[in-house]
Amino acid sequence: GCRYPGPETIRNPTGCPRSRGLYGHQIRNIVGEANLMAEGPMEDAVTIEKLLGRKPQGEYEVAVRRVDGTPRVIKNAPFLDDGTPMPTTYWLVDPEDRLRISRLESTGAIDEAETEIGLDRLNESHLHYEEERNKAIGKDHKGPRPSGGVGGTRRGIKCLHAHYAWFLAGGNDPVGAWIENRLKLEKEIN
Repeated sequence: GCRYPGPETIRNPTGCPRSRGLYGHQIRNIVGEANLMAEGPMEDAVTIEKLLGRKPQGEYEVAVRRVDGTPRVIKNAPFLDDGTPMPTTYWLVDPEDRLRISRLESTGAIDEAETEIGLDRLNESHLHYEEERNKAIGKDHKGPRPSGGVGGTRRGIKCLHAHYAWFLAGGNDPVGAWIENRLKLEKEIN
């Protein structure tokens, strides 16, 4: 699995304000495909809760959908409802994607991807991710902020799921592209 515990293990009840108007249960497709909304906001909320196995702890929007309209990736606000910084902007919710990525991780793919891609390219990717997330935080924000790049890490790869989610949402992520290629090869073999 991923190398570190997920953001749900971080607790910092500071009362930091949530982002204003950027999230909530908004429905949109940010990857340029036709907007195939099979569900509305309330149905999406129920679907997301089922896919996560819990209620979301902060505001989000559906960033990527499957052709049938089912949410595939959500985009999280930079803070949870209790003010805890949320470093993971893009979250993979599709069960098929999650299973395929978990299988890759179980074969040592994190180390393999780090070696093939290189730490310099990974560090550059983390900086772009952090910059994108920070744009959603008001300049007047006081208090703790999410830190790090993809999945909150600063160096290397922490979790292939987070990289693939960002890639699917249109991020220029070399790890996500590497995963996509691996999944295509896997599909061809099977």
